Order: sequence, then C-alpha cells, then structure tokens
Amino acid sequence: TRDPRRTHPDHGSRSGGFGMTRIDRRALFASGAAAALLAATGASLADRPEKGGTLRLAVPRDDSLEQVARGAVFDTLTENAADGSLKGELAESWDASADAKTWTFNLRQGVTFHNGKAFGADDVIESLQMHVAEGAKSAAKPIVETITEMKKITDHQVQFTLAAGNADFPYLLSDYHILMFPAGQIEEAIQKGIGTGLYQVQSFEPGVRMVATRVPSHYKGDSAGYCDEIEYIAINDNTARMNALMTGQVDTINRIDFKTESLLRANPMIRIQEVTGNQQYTFPMLTNVAPFDDVNVRRALKFAINRQEMVDKILLGHGRVGNDTPIGPANQYFAADMEQTSYDPDKAKFYLKEAGLSSLDIDLSASNAAFEGAVDAAQLYQASAKAAGINSNGVQEPADG
Repeated sequence: TRDPRRTHPDHGSRSGGFGMTRIDRRALFASGAAAALLAATGASLADRPEKGGTLRLAVPRDDSLEQVARGAVFDTLTENAADGSLKGELAESWDASADAKTWTFNLRQGVTFHNGKAFGADDVIESLQMHVAEGAKSAAKPIVETITEMKKITDHQVQFTLAAGNADFPYLLSDYHILMFPAGQIEEAIQKGIGTGLYQVQSFEPGVRMVATRVPSHYKGDSAGYCDEIEYIAINDNTARMNALMTGQVDTINRIDFKTESLLRANPMIRIQEVTGNQQYTFPMLTNVAPFDDVNVRRALKFAINRQEMVDKILLGHGRVGNDTPIGPANQYFAADMEQTSYDPDKAKFYLKEAGLSSLDIDLSASNAAFEGAVDAAQLYQASAKAAGINSNGVQEPADG
C-alpha cells in the first residue's frame, strides 16, 4: 500500500494470505472448492482510517477484477467477519427450528438497490431461485438445491425449508455466489452492476477497469467503505503491477512477488501488510477422469509432493503446509493437532502398486495466473515425484488463457 494516509481497508476479510490490503471478503473466493486466487491481507482495524479520497487498486486480470468489483457492489444475506464469526449483511437476524430444517430470516429494512428499488423478500427468493433454474451452472447450486421450499412471510421475512437439518445454513448463505439482485431485473442488474453494496458502479470494462462511488447514507454507516471512490485496475503482469505502485500510479496492489519483496520494503513510502488467512494453493485434478478416478492414484500423488519444500522455496516462508484442507489457521474450525500428510515416496510407490501401476505419467498444467510461483512449484513437484516413479510433465499455460 502506498502512502497509508490515503489507502485503508474497507472491512474484514475471511480469506487472505500474502499481499497488500484487506478488501471485501467476497472478492477473495474463487468458484468451486479451491480457495481464493486473490492474495489479499489487511491492516489492523484499530487503524481508524481517514475518510474520503480515491483508492486505486491494481489486481490481476483473471477473475480478480470481477470478484473484487462484485464484492464492492453487491451484498449477501450473511457475511463472515475478520475473526471468522458470522454476522448479518442484508439479513439482520435468523432463527431455526429444533431440527435445523426450517430457517426464518429477518431482512434489513430501509435498504434500496442502486436504482432506487426497495430490497425485500421477493428479491431474496428470486436471487436464490436463479441458481437452481433449468440449465443453471451456478457454483452455488449445491447449496441452494438443498432448499425444498422458499416462503415469503412478510416483505422483510423469508422462511426456508431444507431437505435435511443443517446448522451451518446461515454460513452457506454468505457464499459470494449468492448475491442479492432486484427481482424482475436480475439480468440487467448483473450487466450494469445494480446491487445494494457500498459502492455504485460508474463505469466498468470487464477485465480492464471499474470505477465506483460510495453510496450516500448506506446502511453500513461509518463501519465500512471509507473512500469516496474506488478504482480497480487490471494489471496481470506482476512486474508491471509492482512498478505501478512504486511510481504512484496506484495506491494498492496484491500478489507481490516474494523474490522482489525487498525492493518494496526499501521504499519508505510503501508498507507491506501480512496477516494469517485461509487462502490455499493447490494442484487440483478431475476425479472423474482416469487415472485420477482411482483413489490410490490420488493418494500416490499426495505422498509424492514435498509440501514443506513448497513453503520454503516458493512462498519463501510466507505460509505453512495446508494439510490438503481449505480449513486454514485463521478459521475458527482449524484443527491444529491434525496429522500432516508428509512427503513419502515409498508410500507413493505403495499406492501406485495398489492401483496396479509400477509408474505413472501425467501432465501438470501450471500458470502464475493461479498463484505467483505456480510454474516453479510444478517443477518442484516434478522433481519430488520422480523418486516415487511418477513422471510429471510440466505444461506452462499462458497467464491470460
């Protein structure tokens, strides 16, 4: 972050890692099971920020720009605070039946969309139904399809009946895919960015730039959204992003290159902020495609990776072994005593044999668009896996592909 007097965090983030500034938590989740690709962290909320001015934030072009923009413009029913606790966003409170199958949500009153339409129960129901509509390919479909009935009790009260009891249902509704749109105008709202968020879109070029201004008299009051205007700029190249910060073209960047971190630290006008987060870097595989549909093959691949070497050489110590789970140390459900999966080429060979294989040839696609150092990480995996009889052919993919 350049010149901390003018660039301060909006509010807490559920996901983080290594980077520059904390932003809305919905910006920090990629679709599917993978954790966020956007490596953002935050300053202490004790740093009460000055208000006003423009925050210029540079992010990679992949999904980061759209995710950050989405988080500023739209709201969900619930949200996760920086400490992992759940709080209401567009829902003020909620109650459950004894079996946790029936949930009643009391909606915030007096909230309007950016086009002036009042927010209410109809908007909630229609915004959820779009995820389970015929032909829908929403990543939130597995969450919403567990709802067997959505009932409007009043204009500001909605009742959901689930197929089975789920005590975590309010947490699931904080998923960044489940945004609230105005009923009857959803397609237009998605295209033009009409939400109930802290910022209203003034201009948006997908994959290029977004400019938005703070909504006056927003329901979040003075607790968030300290800048009058925000400008998100897509800069995919890591060096160019750092140069933009160094020369004052932007105020904040994310995904700094650990190898050149010292250059940033040498600049007295720049501060680097790092907090523990729940971001997870992975090499995913399609488990419905051979040979990865065999659990023994997957186990072999897991034991063939030297995770600590990845932390030491790729993250340069800015992280820890993730233990193959997205529940990180910043999450309240983190199990610190859980046994780690350690590098063990002999065990990898054993599981290959269980799968009926003496060796395995795979292609491993990697791009630094996924995370900084991903290509180098793939090469490290190639070296460690070879001792287990796994021949990993690294395929470097284009960052904008």
